[in-house]
Amino acid sequence: MAGSVRKKEVRKFLNEKIAQLNGIVADIDSLLTKFEGDFFRVSIFGSARIKPQSAQYKEVYELAYQLSTRGIDIVTGGGPGLMDAANKGAKDGGQHSRSIGLPIILPFESDANAHLDVKREHRRFSSRLDEFMRISHAVVVTPGGIGTILELFYTWQLLQVKHITARPILLLGGEEMWPELIAWLKKWPLKMGLVENDDFKNILFCRTTQDVISTLEPELVRFNEQNLRNRGK
Repeated sequence: MAGSVRKKEVRKFLNEKIAQLNGIVADIDSLLTKFEGDFFRVSIFGSARIKPQSAQYKEVYELAYQLSTRGIDIVTGGGPGLMDAANKGAKDGGQHSRSIGLPIILPFESDANAHLDVKREHRRFSSRLDEFMRISHAVVVTPGGIGTILELFYTWQLLQVKHITARPILLLGGEEMWPELIAWLKKWPLKMGLVENDDFKNILFCRTTQDVISTLEPELVRFNEQNLRNRGK
């Protein structure tokens, strides 16, 4: 009996400490967000498996190159494939921007790609996802598998519940991959009343890199104007 009571006390103590820790992490995250707001950043999500000779690799490289020439920082998972393409494009095009990687420590993946100005390693996908959200102002999702889709849906859910500020989610490439995914969501979850039409308002299809750039340029202008107003206060 005494052992059972002791276990309950330990569980209660641990639950209280976990609640305190969650509160501290939330406070730190909020403070860090304020310090990360001086530069417009775009997170580019995509597959680690796509090779440099592919058309998709070249498309992502060109997108990151063009965005970086406009002073936009590029953020990726810092790995191979389309992450490598984005960081390489950012590095080649950016004199006034940075190539940022958030690599995850995995037993079967080599070190981060070689095109990073800033590297911040993560042991857990959860902390990595939160940093993507904290430091970026827009998200571009390119073809990818489970990890890329996780990043898409994580961003989308945080927007849905207003845990992050409004930002565009731009779906690029993949031919019918993204349109068919969104069509399925509208056919089933939306039809069943599990999501709302408003949940789709931040999801935009982009057929070309120029579509992405044209969508993001007004966002960049608004961001810079807001920063100027903030400095004037």
